[in-house]
Amino acid sequence: MISFASIHLRKMKKQNTILLSIALFAIPFTPAEAQCPVGELEVTIQVNTDDYGNETYWQLVPVGNNCGVAPIFSGGNPVLNCASANGGTSPTGGYADNAMIPEGPFCLTEGAQYDIICIDSYGDGQAGFSVFVDGQFSAAFDGEVSAGFNRHTFTVMVPVARDIALISNTTGFYCEVDLPVTIAGIAQNVGTETITSYSIAYSLDGGVETLYEETGVNYAPGMKFDFLHNMPWLPTLEGTETLNVRIAGVNGDTDLNNTNDANDRAMIVAAATPDRVDEYLFAPPTMTVVANGDQDILVPRDLDFHPDRTRNELWVINKDLFATGGSTVKFTDPGTEDQTFLYQRDPAARHFMSLPTGIAMGDNNNFATSPGIYDANGNQTGTTPFTGPTLWSADPAIYAQAGFGGLGSHLDMCHVSPRSQGIAHERWNRYWVVDGQNEDVVMYDFRADHGPGQDYHDNATILRYPQLQITRDPNDHIVSHCVVDKHTNWLYVVDHGGQRIMRLDTRSGTQAGIPGGVSTLIAQENYLTYRNMANVTWEEVVTTGLQEPSGVDVIGNKLLVSDHATGEVVVYDIENGFDELGRIATGTPGIMGIKIGPDGKLWYVNATNSTLVRLDPAFNVGVTEITTNDMVLHPNPAMNRIQLSIPTNLSTNTRLAVYDATGRVCMVSSVGIALHGLDVTALEAGPYTMLVDGKKAIRFLVTK
Repeated sequence: MISFASIHLRKMKKQNTILLSIALFAIPFTPAEAQCPVGELEVTIQVNTDDYGNETYWQLVPVGNNCGVAPIFSGGNPVLNCASANGGTSPTGGYADNAMIPEGPFCLTEGAQYDIICIDSYGDGQAGFSVFVDGQFSAAFDGEVSAGFNRHTFTVMVPVARDIALISNTTGFYCEVDLPVTIAGIAQNVGTETITSYSIAYSLDGGVETLYEETGVNYAPGMKFDFLHNMPWLPTLEGTETLNVRIAGVNGDTDLNNTNDANDRAMIVAAATPDRVDEYLFAPPTMTVVANGDQDILVPRDLDFHPDRTRNELWVINKDLFATGGSTVKFTDPGTEDQTFLYQRDPAARHFMSLPTGIAMGDNNNFATSPGIYDANGNQTGTTPFTGPTLWSADPAIYAQAGFGGLGSHLDMCHVSPRSQGIAHERWNRYWVVDGQNEDVVMYDFRADHGPGQDYHDNATILRYPQLQITRDPNDHIVSHCVVDKHTNWLYVVDHGGQRIMRLDTRSGTQAGIPGGVSTLIAQENYLTYRNMANVTWEEVVTTGLQEPSGVDVIGNKLLVSDHATGEVVVYDIENGFDELGRIATGTPGIMGIKIGPDGKLWYVNATNSTLVRLDPAFNVGVTEITTNDMVLHPNPAMNRIQLSIPTNLSTNTRLAVYDATGRVCMVSSVGIALHGLDVTALEAGPYTMLVDGKKAIRFLVTK
């Protein structure tokens, strides 16, 4: 069995060197008298050590050279060498801890590139490096990377005044038609001026750019910062598009170095997910058990579809046991004759996927899980809790594979949400968690992960929302899930104990103080940001009619909630005061996670009987027509309005829906309204079917 306690106690001592290095950027070196020949520039490299400076060894080499091949300089602990990375050793000697050590100056060829090769003998962290050319800050490589071996490349050139480097594009790879895409990334001020404003532009396939200017900022030379374009892109066509993001301006003027300004990204656009929920409300659906224990479904609690539709994958997460850790089952071509499944448990699942409650697929081929455990190190009472959401890769060459060390294949983890109840993806590595221990909601942005099997967890931004109070199942079994409506940016949260549903505007709020109470006790790492949020917009949306709410999903203007006690999926109308539209009965209590699939069908997992189930609508418009002599629709054909005559024993509250020839719902109303006339002017010319009470179908024609 893997022991995590010693590793994490060591990790708690590690320093976040990001702020340390940033603080130094504004203090340029004063170069000595020029000693370099023509064509060369004076370069000083500052090493920023962490709590274990003795574990650092590094070399300065021409770009592309391997460690030990024509090194220009070697620094750090002299007992280490190029083969010392990831050895789990911590020999004495070398650099001091938490120090800033200038090395050089070196005379290097102007315009040429060089590599800093850094080795950490223990393998759990890295020193940071700041590069100065002729006394001016030129580049920085933070100690946020956690592998034992890293290569950093820089160019020898005197920095210009206005220069922003686009470090990474954190816009997702996968998106849907009609689903807004947030354009985001990480940039760095690599010029000599402090940045007070900057412009970001994006375009699709070389088309017209969409420009946004951010003002009122204060980024000193060397500082990295996140950017977020204020106008999302709305895909309109299925297929592949090339997204170009670039720095368009700095401080109201041009960027003086355009070699580091742009990033191109291939965006895979899937068809819009159809809203077929109305079809489930007319008649009992057909239930298909897609998988059970024979396919290694073991107390499933949640499910999600991979956003790359070409993979056609559905992932289920199993609770399993604390002694083993949770597991996943990946279904390819789920629910078809070609279905295959793959059961996987990460080598370090006991810690990083401990009694999991939720799974959420990201838009960048990562996914995250939430742990239902108090302390993933095995101490369940009377100790300080230590666990939280974990980030994983959906790459089959990485996830659940051995060979990454004692910490399995996990990409990142934060430790301030014990007994998490559910998790939802927002964008890139940004997720929302229902915190069962602290009884609130937390936003986790892992930002840049540390790589498989490493342990640098301090690069995260964590925002806590104490306004949304939830009560978990006291037996720590029934979950309280959440979901982000990416059309509107509302987060919907299940409060199991409160038998209600709340929602939070994820764009609202301001950062406040450092969380206290239990949140402080479990903050054992130096996160980039860890704050409470104030002035947030939130509300209760469902307060009655639920016994044991558990799973939740959103499609179009409908909110769906599973009730573990009744085995029902309850449907609410978001646009009309969250009125209950109906209930989809499955006949079996125990439902937890629910999900609308890419084809608009409803899927769920049942933790009581360990099944994965797909529900198919019972009524297929355009195939079955029920004739009736006691219901008349006129005029037929119609141009502007249609009116319905009904038998006296049919309630005016009876639901009706109008479908076009493809089976798409075009209109939903009631018999009472239809008695006085339905306006059909918005309908295109063609044949339609009106379904009344899920039993009586009337054909009519609209002409123009």
